[in-house]
Amino acid sequence: MIPIDRADSLQTPDGPPRGNLAPAGGSEPPPVGRVGARFRSNFPKGSYLWSVRNAQWQALGLKEEDCEKPKIAVVNSSSELASCYSHLDKVAAVVKQAIRDAGAIPFEIRTAAPSDFITGAGARGAYMLGARDLVTNDIEVAVEGAQLDGMVCLTSCDKTVPGQLMAAARLNIPTIVVPCGYQASGSYQGHHCDIEEVFIGAMHVVTGAMDLDTVVGMSREAIRSPGVCSGMGTANSMHIVCEALGLALPGSAPVAAMSPKMMADVRAAGRRIVELVWADLKPRDILVPGAFANAVRAVLAVGGSVNCVKHLQAVATEAGSPVDVYALFEKFAAETPVIAGVRPVGDHTIEAFEAAGGAQGVLKQLQPLLDTRVLSVSGRTLAEELAAFEARDMQTIRALDQPFAKLPAIVVLRGNMCPDTGIVKTGIAVRKTRQFTGPAICYGTSDAAVAAIKSGEIQAGHVVVMRGAGTKGGPAMGGGASRVVFALDGAGLGDSVALLTDGHLSGLVCKGLVVAEISPEAAIGGTLALVRNDDSITVDLDARLCNLNVDAAEIQTRREAWTPPPPMFDTGWLQIYRRNVSNTARGAVLVQSESPSSPG
Repeated sequence: MIPIDRADSLQTPDGPPRGNLAPAGGSEPPPVGRVGARFRSNFPKGSYLWSVRNAQWQALGLKEEDCEKPKIAVVNSSSELASCYSHLDKVAAVVKQAIRDAGAIPFEIRTAAPSDFITGAGARGAYMLGARDLVTNDIEVAVEGAQLDGMVCLTSCDKTVPGQLMAAARLNIPTIVVPCGYQASGSYQGHHCDIEEVFIGAMHVVTGAMDLDTVVGMSREAIRSPGVCSGMGTANSMHIVCEALGLALPGSAPVAAMSPKMMADVRAAGRRIVELVWADLKPRDILVPGAFANAVRAVLAVGGSVNCVKHLQAVATEAGSPVDVYALFEKFAAETPVIAGVRPVGDHTIEAFEAAGGAQGVLKQLQPLLDTRVLSVSGRTLAEELAAFEARDMQTIRALDQPFAKLPAIVVLRGNMCPDTGIVKTGIAVRKTRQFTGPAICYGTSDAAVAAIKSGEIQAGHVVVMRGAGTKGGPAMGGGASRVVFALDGAGLGDSVALLTDGHLSGLVCKGLVVAEISPEAAIGGTLALVRNDDSITVDLDARLCNLNVDAAEIQTRREAWTPPPPMFDTGWLQIYRRNVSNTARGAVLVQSESPSSPG
């Protein structure tokens, strides 16, 4: 546990600790229906801003006296493009009614709704990570522009979760994040079938390891309801992060989409946000260093998505927090075992994990390692929340001394290949090879790498270098690194090669020895850009190193001769993103970033 005292745990940049909020279900509810309070959304009657708002809201059927009440944004990323968002309009209607019943006025706003499997078709997938920051800025424009008093964020697929958390941290108005559920998966030919297996199967077709009819049949059966991917991918991992950070109601993640449990949580969030506004409990009162430490522990304990690392760092950056999330993953990895093994990390289903207690069950087992003094949106400390929780299934969520794996599920590497960072997801498998040295074979795109796999150019023992897929080079980490991982698996090379990339991986990837998100990236002259075919590279998970075995003077000579490649997809939003994105060490947030020709 990070050694911080009680004052440090609850101190925020904006003032003293918050501790005067009645817990959810407490005996001191806010004055429901009270009008005339001074909220930031209220303006003097007859003033310009009051008058023009009154005109607009009269046309919407709102009464003048109602418009003196707290005004709550309901952040909705509903979309007909993907099943993970298709149910959110129904959810929004329920939460809005709960807000009205609690004595406030809801205003629904919309954001971008990126889905890896739909929005990832264009620009080599570059719109995916880039859309995360669009979500944050969509929220800022609507909520900060209108000076609304609080937010309920209906969070679903991968990038909406961090996008909404980043907005909460940036705007720092009372906020509750509501996980909106995982989808039901199906079966095909008598076997479990979900979206991960369709993704893997499609790349196995490319390499001849699966026939076309099989993957077509799988695609017809894999998704049986709305909601996010049913494995421990980025979406479910980040839903757990929301609860571990304290910005989701305790016990709300994960949850089956549109289930009675989820809808009860939705109504509870609608009531609770009104209480939070009256009490003025803000995200930065909750997003203290201990909360980030708890979230890192939770991700490690479930073998969560490697994408959680940069997303958590982005939230910390937006919150103005000094927390170094990458350093926390390094520090806690060796002492935080994997105590839950949900597919693809292990064999358990997400349904079994929810039944065993989900995020709350994991936090209960982790309690000796956590900072339990931190607050959540419930108004209680983590210690108070966990005191009432009883373990339900010790086989699905295990005790610390009986884990699925003692070795870390996520390993942060350093070395001359990745002086900033590189990330490996090991899952819970006992790797036969934890040290790998081999000759490099280099590719500038995932298409070129997949073609080389098909042709047999990539052989056992190679270190495959797939570069140009970082935050600037992709841009936005578009580039399809996950396709290469699954193609290697389909070709039977998953355990006999290593893959190095500055791109990121789908949260469902848990195969092979893959070093992802290498930073500095190739597009700004990182060492990855200087690797040549047949150079020797070593990956050592135990030493947490990834090195190019070339003399330092030779590396420097290559760096001096290096010239930056032309930017990819350098128009529109992606141009704006590429020019302003930071490196992953800051969470890949949009700031005035380093020069494109700088390696650091």
